[in-house]
Amino acid sequence: MVQANILEAKTGLSALLRLLETGEEDRIVIARRNKPIAQITLCEQADHAKRIGAAKGKKLYAEGWDDSSFNEEVAALFKVPS
Repeated sequence: MVQANILEAKTGLSALLRLLETGEEDRIVIARRNKPIAQITLCEQADHAKRIGAAKGKKLYAEGWDDSSFNEEVAALFKVPS
Protein backbone atom coordinates (compact mmCIF):
# COMPACT_ATOMS: atom_id res chain seq x y z
CA MET A 1 0.00 0.00 0.00
CA VAL A 2 1.20 3.46 -0.92
CA GLN A 3 -0.07 6.62 0.73
CA ALA A 4 0.05 9.97 -1.05
CA ASN A 5 -1.17 13.36 0.05
CA ILE A 6 -3.56 15.15 -2.30
CA LEU A 7 -0.91 17.32 -3.98
CA GLU A 8 1.35 14.31 -4.54
CA ALA A 9 -1.56 12.33 -5.96
CA LYS A 10 -2.56 15.17 -8.31
CA THR A 11 0.93 15.66 -9.69
CA GLY A 12 1.86 11.98 -9.82
CA LEU A 13 -1.44 10.33 -10.70
CA SER A 14 -0.04 8.58 -13.79
CA ALA A 15 2.81 7.06 -11.81
CA LEU A 16 0.46 5.94 -9.04
CA LEU A 17 -1.88 4.29 -11.53
CA ARG A 18 1.08 2.57 -13.18
CA LEU A 19 1.93 1.00 -9.79
CA LEU A 20 -1.55 -0.51 -9.69
CA GLU A 21 -1.48 -1.66 -13.31
CA THR A 22 1.87 -3.40 -12.96
CA GLY A 23 0.82 -5.11 -9.73
CA GLU A 24 3.53 -3.46 -7.63
CA GLU A 25 0.81 -2.11 -5.33
CA ASP A 26 -2.69 -3.36 -4.61
CA ARG A 27 -4.12 -0.02 -3.46
CA ILE A 28 -3.22 3.64 -3.22
CA VAL A 29 -4.41 5.63 -0.20
CA ILE A 30 -5.05 9.35 -0.71
CA ALA A 31 -4.58 11.46 2.40
CA ARG A 32 -5.19 15.02 3.52
CA ARG A 33 -2.58 16.19 6.00
CA ASN A 34 -1.48 12.55 6.37
CA LYS A 35 -5.00 11.39 7.36
CA PRO A 36 -6.36 8.77 4.92
CA ILE A 37 -9.56 9.87 3.18
CA ALA A 38 -9.87 7.66 0.09
CA GLN A 39 -8.28 4.74 -1.67
CA ILE A 40 -7.74 3.80 -5.30
CA THR A 41 -7.79 0.16 -6.35
CA LEU A 42 -7.53 -1.53 -9.71
CA CYS A 43 -10.87 -2.30 -11.35
CA GLU A 44 -11.55 -5.91 -12.14
CA GLN A 45 -11.90 -6.27 -15.88
CA ALA A 46 -15.06 -8.06 -16.93
CA ASP A 47 -14.81 -10.56 -19.75
CA HIS A 48 -16.44 -9.05 -22.79
CA ALA A 49 -18.33 -11.43 -25.00
CA LYS A 50 -17.63 -11.20 -28.69
CA ARG A 51 -20.19 -9.08 -30.44
CA ILE A 52 -21.93 -10.51 -33.43
CA GLY A 53 -21.75 -8.18 -36.40
CA ALA A 54 -25.13 -7.95 -38.09
CA ALA A 55 -23.58 -6.30 -41.16
CA LYS A 56 -20.54 -8.57 -41.36
CA GLY A 57 -19.68 -9.20 -44.98
CA LYS A 58 -22.37 -6.87 -46.28
CA LYS A 59 -21.87 -3.68 -48.21
CA LEU A 60 -22.28 -0.65 -46.01
CA TYR A 61 -22.95 1.82 -48.82
CA ALA A 62 -25.23 1.72 -51.81
CA GLU A 63 -23.64 1.61 -55.24
CA GLY A 64 -22.96 5.08 -56.59
CA TRP A 65 -23.40 6.84 -53.25
CA ASP A 66 -20.62 9.25 -54.17
CA ASP A 67 -21.83 9.99 -57.71
CA SER A 68 -21.31 13.69 -58.46
CA SER A 69 -24.62 13.94 -60.32
CA PHE A 70 -26.35 14.25 -56.95
CA ASN A 71 -24.38 17.37 -55.98
CA GLU A 72 -26.81 19.79 -57.62
CA GLU A 73 -29.83 18.04 -56.11
CA VAL A 74 -28.32 18.12 -52.62
CA ALA A 75 -27.28 21.76 -53.03
CA ALA A 76 -30.85 22.65 -54.00
CA LEU A 77 -32.25 20.82 -50.97
CA PHE A 78 -29.98 22.84 -48.66
CA LYS A 79 -30.55 26.03 -50.68
CA VAL A 80 -26.85 26.48 -51.36
CA PRO A 81 -26.24 29.26 -53.89
CA SER A 82 -24.35 28.13 -56.97
